[in-house]
Amino acid sequence: MRPRSYLYVPGDRDERFARAAERGADALVFDLEDAVAPPAKQAARAAVAAHLRAAPAAGPERWVRVNADGLAADVAAVTCAALTGILLPKATPESLGRTDSLLHDAERAAGVAPGTVPVVPVVETAAGLLGVAVLARGPRVQRLAIGEADLAADLGLLPGPDRAELAPHRAAIVVASAAAGLVAPVAPVETDLTATDDELTATTVALLRQGFRARTAVHPKQVPVINAAFTPTADELDRARAVVETLDAARSGIAIDPRTGRMLDEAVVRSARDVLARSGR
Repeated sequence: MRPRSYLYVPGDRDERFARAAERGADALVFDLEDAVAPPAKQAARAAVAAHLRAAPAAGPERWVRVNADGLAADVAAVTCAALTGILLPKATPESLGRTDSLLHDAERAAGVAPGTVPVVPVVETAAGLLGVAVLARGPRVQRLAIGEADLAADLGLLPGPDRAELAPHRAAIVVASAAAGLVAPVAPVETDLTATDDELTATTVALLRQGFRARTAVHPKQVPVINAAFTPTADELDRARAVVETLDAARSGIAIDPRTGRMLDEAVVRSARDVLARSGR
């Protein structure tokens, strides 16, 4: 299963590193960018690098969000066997190409198999949005992510409560991901920590319907809500299995669901297989 939840951990709060792995997130993102003030960035880089080199093999995935203006130092410091991958903020095709080159050098220096450290470009600028199709097909890209606070600021948007102003940009990232055959993208963080679990569930389910299959979190309390929203229920799994089994048993590419009378074809089955994949089945 690909991660459903990516929990940000400030890179300058090393007392939180070990505890973060116990909060139920599928992936941790040690943040060297927005969460760290400029005077603390060098110390944060060293702390995250030391933690990764001592990290056990088990546990959640371990990603690092690097600084767009400090790529060389960040990539060189954190690349090691325990690093799952790099989150590249304010990503553009040019910065992705540079990251790929830096990772080749860092992998060789760290004794990591060449080309094995993936990248998740975070689309959060107009330049990144214009280049999203190129980003999606770029080197090392596992999936895309969207950073809506920076993107809205860069575009001069003033999103309302339903954030409808960002809908076309979300769709562009979903389309680029699907066209490139990537894992479905990572949805934006909910920055309102006063949002109730029901409110967070509602916005996460809406993002699921829009084509996202994971979400970032800035607080551990958001993690179980995000995980639940992206995990199919028992009823959804039963329906998906029945759809797949019905069409598999048919002698043609079309069948009728005996329970609902609904016509089943390969497009319907693809959606059912997505449900099963999200459950790890």
